[in-house]
Amino acid sequence: MLSNYASRASTSAFALVVPGLYALRDVFVNLYFAAAVPTQPQGPWVLIDTGLPGSAAKIKQHADDLFGPVNPPAAILLTHAHFDHAGSLEALLKAWPDVTVYAHPLELPYLTGRSSYPAPDPTVGGGLMAILSFAYPTSPYNVGTRVQPLPEDGSVPGLPGWRWLHTPGHTPGHVSFFREEGQVLVVGDAFTTVRGESALATLSQKQVVHGPPAYFTPDWDAARVSVAELLSLVPEVAATGHGIPMHGELLRTELSFLAVHFNTIARPKTGRYAHQAAVADASGVVSVPPPLVKPWVKAVAVAGVLLGAVALLASSKKGKKKKVRRAWYHDRPARPYRS
Repeated sequence: MLSNYASRASTSAFALVVPGLYALRDVFVNLYFAAAVPTQPQGPWVLIDTGLPGSAAKIKQHADDLFGPVNPPAAILLTHAHFDHAGSLEALLKAWPDVTVYAHPLELPYLTGRSSYPAPDPTVGGGLMAILSFAYPTSPYNVGTRVQPLPEDGSVPGLPGWRWLHTPGHTPGHVSFFREEGQVLVVGDAFTTVRGESALATLSQKQVVHGPPAYFTPDWDAARVSVAELLSLVPEVAATGHGIPMHGELLRTELSFLAVHFNTIARPKTGRYAHQAAVADASGVVSVPPPLVKPWVKAVAVAGVLLGAVALLASSKKGKKKKVRRAWYHDRPARPYRS
C-alpha cells in the first residue's frame, strides 16, 4: 500500500491509504478524502484539510473522480488552519456553497479574521524549509459563519465511527481524527512521517516518524503530550500532513521512540519557542516570546543558504562537524532504531 501511495503521489494523483480514505499530495502537504461508508465510494464523503493556495481546482477534480461530479462533501474538516492546510479553503467554499467547515474552537480565531498565527521560527535549524519559513504566511482566513466548532461530544460531522481529539502544540486548536475500526489516525501535523524542516527529505519523502514541523510549532510541551496521547491509541495506520502514510508495527515502534525521546529528536535545541511557548486563547494569540534574530538577519541567512548550495555543488569536500549546544533538559540517551 505504501508503494501504491509513493508511485501515485509523485504524479499528484490521489492514492488509497485504507478502504474509504484517500490521500492527495499537494506539493509538500497531504490532504485527505474520507468516505462516510468505506464500501460506498460514490456516497457521502468529507474533505480533511484543503492544501495550499491555488489548489482548489485540482482538489475538486480529484473529488469528482472519486465521488462523482455532483457530489460535494458533507463537510470540510480542518486539522488546523496553517496556509498549507487551509490555503484553498475560501476557493472551495465558493465552489461548494452549501458546505460547512468544522474546526476546534481554539482554531476559530484564525478562520474568522480575528488573529494571525505566531510568526514562524527560521532559527530552529534542520534545513531549507525551516530557514525560508520567515516568508510563510500567518494571516488569518475569514470564512465567517461557514466555519463551526467541532461537536463537543467528540463526534465527527459526516464521518460516523470517527472521533476527533484535541492535539495542540503545533497550533492551539490542532485536532486529529481517529477511527476505531482499523485503528486509523489522520493526524495533521501533530507528528509527521518525514523530516519536514529539510527540503531534501521533503523532496525524497524519506520515511521516518518525526515531530511536528519545527518552524511552525510554538508550544513544544503541548506537542509532546499530544504525541503521547496519539501513541496511546495504538494506531495501525497514520495518515500525516507531511510524509507518506505509515502502517503497522513500524509505525508503532517509531511513534513510541518519538514519544520517549521527543525532546532529543523533535524539540529544537535553540529557537524562539524552544524554551518558552506562545500563549493563545479563544480570541487568538495573546503573547509570544521575542524573536532571536531581526528580519535583515533572516535575509542574510537566505543568501547564505543559496551560496552554500552553490558551494556544495562545486565541491564534495565535507566540512567539520560543529559542536551543538544542548538544551537544559535531557531525555535518556537515544539509540538508533532504524538502519
